Amino acid sequence: MDAPSIDVGVVGLGIMGSAIAVNLHAAGFRVAGIDPDPRARERVRGTIGRVGTAAAELPAAAAAVVTSLPSSAALLEVCDALAAQAVAGGPRRVVAETSTLPIADKLRARERLAAAGIGLVDAPLSGTGAQARTRDLAVYASGDPADVAVLAPVFDGFARVRHDVGAFGDGMRMKLVANLLVAIHNVSSAEALVFAKRLGLDPARVVEVVGDGAGSSRMLQVRGPAMAARTWAEATMKVDVWGKDMAIIGEALAELAVPAPLFAACVPVYHAALAQGHALHDTASVYAVLERMAGEGAG
Repeated sequence: MDAPSIDVGVVGLGIMGSAIAVNLHAAGFRVAGIDPDPRARERVRGTIGRVGTAAAELPAAAAAVVTSLPSSAALLEVCDALAAQAVAGGPRRVVAETSTLPIADKLRARERLAAAGIGLVDAPLSGTGAQARTRDLAVYASGDPADVAVLAPVFDGFARVRHDVGAFGDGMRMKLVANLLVAIHNVSSAEALVFAKRLGLDPARVVEVVGDGAGSSRMLQVRGPAMAARTWAEATMKVDVWGKDMAIIGEALAELAVPAPLFAACVPVYHAALAQGHALHDTASVYAVLERMAGEGAG
């Protein structure tokens, strides 16, 4: 399929969803964005084809739908709306579910949609909101290969790369592994930069130099600049939303009895970020937590 021939609905216009919608529009898709929050709709108004408040407002021609949602309840509500909208004999709709949510809830969503003849692909994303804006995302696509193939040009429209990782749910399993590392690397980057500051080094220069060597990580490269510049008020992943993701990881680790000492050690740092008023700030704000612990500042 050529991109301009596909109508796409994007349900959820938060940090990630709005970037996805804008990039799809730029790639030539006809895009309809849906979000109940007027601030989210205003974020994309004029930059995509149309906006609406509920999934029921998606145009029937939108054979591909991308969901980027904050909770399982929101996902199931959207699935019910899409199922109610389904028309017998109409074009088959396929949904790419990109949110970080429990696998059991995504399976429930798939069952509800399947009953209405709608396909669901579990397709969580690796990358921050800032990366989403520049199409520097990786898609972990899992599910029916035919449905993944239908969505392939859509993924190409907003992501740098797509990995087909297997059966439905394996996308989320891959995302949990990735997010465990992100959680650790984000705190380790903050720890290293606080150390650098106490050594008398310029944190921004450390990000530049160490970020180009063996001690680097993607989080040092992506969030290190925000830590050094203290710009965590400009959130690309809010601490309160990240807490939801970490809770899912923690539940999976406990269920499988997997020892995860580094993940366990970083959890209190994120809790402290919440307690110190950083709930709506970027997760780069863990730097402020560690800086405060080191007696270097008040956040």
